[in-house]
Amino acid sequence: MTSRTARENHGGLLVLGLLSLIVGAVSGSLGVLFRSSLGQADRFRTLFLAWAQGGSVIGLLMVVLATAGSTAFAVWLVRRFAPQASGSGIPHVEAVLHGEQPPAHFVLIPVKFVGGVLAIGCGLALGREGPTVQMGASIAHAIGTLFRRDPDDCRVLLAAGAGAGLAAAFNSPIAGAVFVLEELVRRFETRTAISALGASAGAIAVARLFYRDSPDFRLIAPPFPAFGTMPMYLALGVFVGVLGVAYSRAILGALAVADRLSRWPAEARALLVGAAVGVLAWISPDMVGGGDAITQRALEGTGSLGAIALIFIVRFALGAVSYAAGTPGGLFAPMLVLGAQAGLGFGKLCVGWLPGVAVDSTAFAVVALAAFFTAVVRAPITGIILATEMTGSFTLLLPMLTSCFAAMIVPAMLRSPPIYDSLRDRMPQAKRDPAR
Repeated sequence: MTSRTARENHGGLLVLGLLSLIVGAVSGSLGVLFRSSLGQADRFRTLFLAWAQGGSVIGLLMVVLATAGSTAFAVWLVRRFAPQASGSGIPHVEAVLHGEQPPAHFVLIPVKFVGGVLAIGCGLALGREGPTVQMGASIAHAIGTLFRRDPDDCRVLLAAGAGAGLAAAFNSPIAGAVFVLEELVRRFETRTAISALGASAGAIAVARLFYRDSPDFRLIAPPFPAFGTMPMYLALGVFVGVLGVAYSRAILGALAVADRLSRWPAEARALLVGAAVGVLAWISPDMVGGGDAITQRALEGTGSLGAIALIFIVRFALGAVSYAAGTPGGLFAPMLVLGAQAGLGFGKLCVGWLPGVAVDSTAFAVVALAAFFTAVVRAPITGIILATEMTGSFTLLLPMLTSCFAAMIVPAMLRSPPIYDSLRDRMPQAKRDPAR
């Protein structure tokens, strides 16, 4: 009897593993299509802004109308067809995994896709990973249901599909799998680990048929840091930890303001946000959108201290306001922008004040990617692996560990909860799980 049960368990695990590969391949294909669509939208926005800037007031008016209309239409799609598609989607995935919310209807996928392209494409400071994570989770649940898996298997596949979405968004297979274990389910189980690894592998196998194998961000690998620089990386973690707490509170504050304006139609609030983004896009086209180009320049060490501070302040405010609009879009990519800017600025100060010790300001920018993510999300292993995979900077693991250590302590001391826990608490009829 025991032997038969073991064989059945092994057979079920094999089926689950095979289904996770299918989930990953489908999620990866959709993630590639979404990322490609965002690239096309970014190119169209660049051309449109170049044309509009030659038209003075008329050009400005056209940009404002286009961004306001796109933002409002994205919000209308969400409100009309799939309210769960609003925002990142990761809090909803976590709520489903913990039995607090039902799985989203399949219509969420086209709403998240189209709404995300409209919102991020028109210039809102949102990330592509939120849509791909939630769409991957929805695909996984549909596949589990199609193959008549029990609720436990469907839940495991849903988590794996979410990780596959993250892997496809950032070309980061290990980060996608670790994100499932560290953030979504917050425990290690064999079935979940196998499914997460299989789904991420399937997603990246498909994604790399279309994209290069190299990391998303290009930079010359920094040398292994000297032991004497560790106190500076510890200080960087404290600095970034404070900024991360401020950013979390800014997002929640912007959402609270949106709540106070609830008498206005959601589309009207989105029109205002879109119009403001349009004005900024017309003034400074490089400042809007997901922000990968800004992060790339920071990792190359580009910019004076004044320019770095200005970019950080503008993107800090733009990220919070963009998220409060209620369109589909994630938090990761905007956090990478802020982390890179904060780290580069800190590094330039260290180079100026301690030239004999701090020799490479770009190393601080790379490390701060992980530290800022850690301070906001409270998932340090995911942050370290994500920053490492996206930059190929394996030489900076010790500084990342040091900075993330400090970036974990600061929010705890300031009693700032992880951002996704706070966003999950805001969901209607959400019930907190005491075990978490």
